[in-house]
Amino acid sequence: MKIKRTVKLNAEYQKAISEIIRKLKNPYITEMVSVLKVDTSEDLSHAKVYLSIFSLDSEKKNRTFTEIEKSAGRVRRELASAVRTRIVPELHFILDDSMEYSDKINKLIEKANENLSSDEN
Repeated sequence: MKIKRTVKLNAEYQKAISEIIRKLKNPYITEMVSVLKVDTSEDLSHAKVYLSIFSLDSEKKNRTFTEIEKSAGRVRRELASAVRTRIVPELHFILDDSMEYSDKINKLIEKANENLSSDEN
């Protein structure tokens, strides 16, 4: 029963945090941010928030992530209003590059397949 509640809370937190980040009025958050997953501890006191930041410029990507980290307190306060729970977890943002890594691998595979098919001709 506890696990089901945590899964439900994680989904609510993910949706709410995504909306809160989207509405942040910070001129340094210039890139598109996606909340991939929220993983809340059993006691609900901490939550890991996995973010994907879509940017071709790594400097802008890092600046956006840093600014989101700086805004953690504000995001947490707004989360308390958005999702009514007795305990609002402390947020720990984690930059997740798995989508970009996957895209890079797919491009390499496509290139290898193109080279393979051109060698056959």
